[in-house]
Amino acid sequence: MNLANFDTMDPIMLMSIVNMKLRDDFGGDLDKLVNFFDISRDALEKKLAKAGFEFLPEAGQFR
Repeated sequence: MNLANFDTMDPIMLMSIVNMKLRDDFGGDLDKLVNFFDISRDALEKKLAKAGFEFLPEAGQFR
């Protein structure tokens, strides 16, 4: 799954995909995920925050 078009994705689906990728491929490290997909961490967090989600570093996921 390519996250290059995350800004046009449904936020619920986006959160689900990002959390799956964080869990399965990046050990909960959001910086590694955004670097791998060459996307803005700030823009991703803002998009998900608008839907009520925030990144919890201790859990390694958005909730």
